[in-house]
Amino acid sequence: MHLLLLSNSTNPGQGYLEHALPWLANFLGREVRRVLFVPSAGVTVSWDDYATKVRECFQSIDIGLDSIHDFDDPIDAVKNAEAIAVGGGNTFRLLQQLHVLNLLEPIRERVRGGMPFMGWSAGSNVAGPSIRTTNDMPIVEPPSFEALGLVPFQINPHYTDAHPPGHQGETRSDRLREFVELNRETVVAGMPEGTALQIHGADVKWLGNRQLRIFRYGDEPRDLPLNDGLTWLLATAP
Repeated sequence: MHLLLLSNSTNPGQGYLEHALPWLANFLGREVRRVLFVPSAGVTVSWDDYATKVRECFQSIDIGLDSIHDFDDPIDAVKNAEAIAVGGGNTFRLLQQLHVLNLLEPIRERVRGGMPFMGWSAGSNVAGPSIRTTNDMPIVEPPSFEALGLVPFQINPHYTDAHPPGHQGETRSDRLREFVELNRETVVAGMPEGTALQIHGADVKWLGNRQLRIFRYGDEPRDLPLNDGLTWLLATAP
């Protein structure tokens, strides 16, 4: 499989996807000239406007973009796509729409067959076995939390362990430690903003200059060195 999983779409002081454009261009190479975009995580932005914003980003690296909501037959659009990009927003809304349109299995089948897959934020979260490590509010109820399962580990995008002074709630680390306490065979990858995982077959590369944080039952959360080998992530139990 060929996956590019981004933590976020916007870095401070940069435009939309600006920090990721070199990664996207390198990931797609010269073979892909057009991408199919899934805007279904967008809630407070129209899907037309969302697609326009993302299209402008891809055009800057000479890649065309079609949005799946413009197709009469979304499944056929997936079957004929050169590559697919799934945008961020609300993960529950995204997964609900993937169920409504019966797109989970068609996307899964094409990506496992070699079609490049890109996601950011919610779009990366759905690449894991489930969306149970999303940061989002469940504003809608999908039929299941089961997601695409393209990788065997859970993803937590926008990872931060910030704890504002005086705030009495749990940190993100606390919440993810709760997850592995009850899901002891599952590894969680906490991805700070400005980072990405790039996967080509068994080769896993970490992009960005902030460390990946790993949560696993029985271990303290740990930050991996930037040059650490990550192939082992693909062998973790779902």
